[in-house]
Amino acid sequence: MTQRIFNFSAGPAVLPVEVLEEARDNLLSLGNTGIGIMEHSHRGKAYMAVHEEAEALCRELAGIPDDYHVLFLQGGASLQFSMVPMNLLRPGATADYLVTGVWSQKAVAEAQRCGQVHVACSSQDRSFSYIPSQCQFSTHPAYVHFTSNNTIFGTQFAAEPETPAGVPLICDASSDIFSRPLPIQRYGLIYAGAQKNLGPSGVTLVIIRKDLVEAGSRDLGTMLQYRTFAEDHSLYNTPPTFGIYIMGLVFKWIKQQGGLAGVERLNREKAARLYQYLDQSQRFRATAEPGSRSLMNITFVTGDAALDEKFIATAKKAGLDGLKGHRSVGGMRASIYNAFPAAGVDALLNVMRDFEQQAS
Repeated sequence: MTQRIFNFSAGPAVLPVEVLEEARDNLLSLGNTGIGIMEHSHRGKAYMAVHEEAEALCRELAGIPDDYHVLFLQGGASLQFSMVPMNLLRPGATADYLVTGVWSQKAVAEAQRCGQVHVACSSQDRSFSYIPSQCQFSTHPAYVHFTSNNTIFGTQFAAEPETPAGVPLICDASSDIFSRPLPIQRYGLIYAGAQKNLGPSGVTLVIIRKDLVEAGSRDLGTMLQYRTFAEDHSLYNTPPTFGIYIMGLVFKWIKQQGGLAGVERLNREKAARLYQYLDQSQRFRATAEPGSRSLMNITFVTGDAALDEKFIATAKKAGLDGLKGHRSVGGMRASIYNAFPAAGVDALLNVMRDFEQQAS
């Protein structure tokens, strides 16, 4: 068996070994069906059991009530940047966006194709290194949209933003979905690409309140309406069956860790060790401001681009891959999602300490 190394990639990201092993065993035959999981008809009983179990586990973990739909879609979060305003931003209405990084900027750009957008707050003034504490909302916004975790800049909302009463809160939770307890009833809609905390790329989880589905525009193409997938149990067309299967396994794994509260505790412990080292280091420093720091993506630099590159190369030789920061900001980024093992954090800290001593 090939020796696995520590994968700090921002996404597609590390998956639990137990999930990969079970999936491997079912590639040739799902249970005793004689047909591999990727070969089963999405209309057949074997796959339908997988599909229904994945939704049931999703609901159980997040405490999702019956007045919400759980949808398994395609197109990633990027399609949701368009689907949200196409369905929910009526002519003449305004949508409010909290801009805390590149992905929320992209969401704004797509929403502007559909109608009026108001930027209620932005942290661009300090290179997106913090989460704004105050927002200025428009009068009667159609919805308020935010990105809960910012992979590129290493910031994260510690809690849901306060919004005007009765206004749906919509969240792109692609990089921290199911990393902590989710007060689902605070939201009108949550969406997340699976490839960071839930499974492989190619499947997108959407949790949406039923009244918003009904309020959505009926003038859109069939595949752009949430009601299409809600009415057909995410089976209007062939869904990403393998991705949904893996998500179901990941949901089981999360449950075994103690549910969302359990994985939050583990995530906080991993991140705390890294931030503690960065805050006392003479060579490395975290780029996100205290109070806004992500538990999922720890971004840091040496202050010297050439030295950053040297550290990344050193870490890779030591079996630590994916630490290069996003091309737009440089530096380093340690993505330590739910499935990232604590041993990998320890290995990174050892390499950082050795590098710091040698560079001094």
